Amino acid sequence: MQHSDDMNEMIERLGDALRERGWFASTAESCTGGLVAHLLTNVPGSSEWFLGGVVAYANEVKTGLLGVPEAVLRAHGAVSRETVLAMVEGLCPLVKAHCGVAVSGIAGPGGGTPDKPVGTVWMAWNVNGARNAQVFHFEGGRDAIKAATARQAIAGLLERVTHG
Repeated sequence: MQHSDDMNEMIERLGDALRERGWFASTAESCTGGLVAHLLTNVPGSSEWFLGGVVAYANEVKTGLLGVPEAVLRAHGAVSRETVLAMVEGLCPLVKAHCGVAVSGIAGPGGGTPDKPVGTVWMAWNVNGARNAQVFHFEGGRDAIKAATARQAIAGLLERVTHG
């Protein structure tokens, strides 16, 4: 993925906002496979505000490392509001971060269903314990869906850090 100037600017604004507050950020990623953390750490100085991330591609990592209850995965699936909220809830204490973002989705080309077609991505953010989640429907191939997911995850974190 091309690391564009506007992406750099958005990440720099996020870093500035986190530094001003003395906060640290973290990521829990499924369908993006670490792309969000990759983009954040491409910006010089990110070590001042980014602690780390978890690539929880397999459900076993979601349950074993992030503490997502198996019952949540059975009842709602990996791509659900309940799962990303549980992922981000487990993430922040794990890495001792003030805020974080979790993503889980279907990047394709296969894996979609009528209820959850390819491009369906759930994201959740946790800023000092205030958690919320949102679903997105992205278009394009696998790389485009991953790129759009990463951009939205970062934009959403910036919005929540700066505006609550």
